[in-house]
Amino acid sequence: MSYHKPEAKTVQDLKDLAQKLRIHSINATQASKSGVSPSALAWPMWGKNFDKADYRTYVVVGDGESAEGSIWESLHFAGHYKLDNLCVIFDVNRLGQSEATSLQHKLDVYRDRLEAFGFNAVVVDGHDVEELSKAFHCAAITKNKPTAIIAKTFKGRDFPNIEDLDNWHGKPLGDKAAEVVKHLEGLIVNKNVKLAPKPVPKTGAAPEVDINNIKLSSPPSYKLGDSIATRLAYGTALAKIGQNNQRVVALDGDTKNSTFSDKLKNLDPQRYIECFIAEQNLVGVAVGAACRRRTVAFVSTFATFFTRAFDQIRMGAISQTNVNFVGSHCGCSIGEDGPSQMGLEDIAMFRTIPGSTIFYPSDAVSTERAVELAANTKGVCFIRTSRPNTCVIYDNEEPFTIGRGKVVRQKSSDEVLLIGAGITLYECLAAADQLEKNCITVRVIDPFTVKPLDAELIIEHGKQCGGRVVVVEDHYQQGGLGEAVLSALAGERNFVVKHLYVPTVPRSGPPSVLIDMFGISARHVVNAVNEILKD
Repeated sequence: MSYHKPEAKTVQDLKDLAQKLRIHSINATQASKSGVSPSALAWPMWGKNFDKADYRTYVVVGDGESAEGSIWESLHFAGHYKLDNLCVIFDVNRLGQSEATSLQHKLDVYRDRLEAFGFNAVVVDGHDVEELSKAFHCAAITKNKPTAIIAKTFKGRDFPNIEDLDNWHGKPLGDKAAEVVKHLEGLIVNKNVKLAPKPVPKTGAAPEVDINNIKLSSPPSYKLGDSIATRLAYGTALAKIGQNNQRVVALDGDTKNSTFSDKLKNLDPQRYIECFIAEQNLVGVAVGAACRRRTVAFVSTFATFFTRAFDQIRMGAISQTNVNFVGSHCGCSIGEDGPSQMGLEDIAMFRTIPGSTIFYPSDAVSTERAVELAANTKGVCFIRTSRPNTCVIYDNEEPFTIGRGKVVRQKSSDEVLLIGAGITLYECLAAADQLEKNCITVRVIDPFTVKPLDAELIIEHGKQCGGRVVVVEDHYQQGGLGEAVLSALAGERNFVVKHLYVPTVPRSGPPSVLIDMFGISARHVVNAVNEILKD
């Protein structure tokens, strides 16, 4: 701690000021080492536009981390939505971890950039409490734009032979500690003086909310055989739970007309947040929206785009967030959009997240139930939806449970167990029809959730099929459904597993052509069954 004007600045003074300003404050580095802490931006967004509450949000950002791209995604978001209840403090101390930062003390550059992003930018001496107080007051009365306080500081201020020197990042003072403390104590003119902040009105008032036991406003209402894309069923279910609970909110990255999150926007525009093509901020804002248990957040985009925000998802899980991620356009079955838009790593990514739940519904009925279940499940949830239409195979009254799969085709004479999800479940069913023409019967399982996987169901029916299992997925080999099944069977004896997956980077083309070209069509399933029976 250092004192620019020691005659008026005691340790207690600084503590009192900090307490006065600590209204929904957050340190960006601690919260998400990837930016202005996009999660903090949800608080002024929801506080101002949704809860109509009067609290303010303060975010502390180090100058080193301000080189992160997610910083600028967040600044763009805050400026665009004119979040005047947000104050971002840039601690510009010049030094990074291993060397000086790129901008060092070029405060004019920081100011120009922040003003360009729509901020009220205020440059202050970060060691002068009086200047800081005036800047915070300025932030509080500024309307229609957020405020950024650019505080020029020196690392180790007033520490003898340490101030503004390199190679002290994160290091203990060691035998210098006594000397430093003695020097700092000598700067205090009157240790008995205490300044108390003026009483401030209670802030943060917000209505009581209930986000428990969220249900669909009406059950699924499809006919068996209806052809409905699971991404469309997601939008339908999102609107249904939104009708039943006013705290259900949706966020999207400019894909709402493809993910169908726009169905909630059409129901209630106030409960939809457009985050544009800035997925790190998209995820961060969703984490912030959920962190105070005031909303049930569903954040959607193409499944592959979540890979851009893995850090934010990971940090959200560490913070024990309850956010529901919905990734559409998974696998090579999206067709002509090509490999840049194909989610082929998404299951692997979300499987690594501690405590995550991964839904992979195959039809509209199971998708609606997945949304309902996710809304009531703690931790990170991921729902994988598909672009192509798939036939409704479940009755509208069919119950679904996390960690419990479904046997969708079965005969007592089954010789091989087929496991598929999403579009590959239908390839398995088509293969079963073809194989039966040759007097080969197979059993088919829909896992419903990949994590947790219904290992008991797979082991039980796998044994009944002679230990022969074929897993088919529209995903790369590593980390997907196939490896989840292999992990479940690792401790079992007398099992043989063939794994069909997308083996390499796909190309653009019609979905049916790509599914066959990359080895996951019914034709390839038939071949795998014939091969496994020969072994």
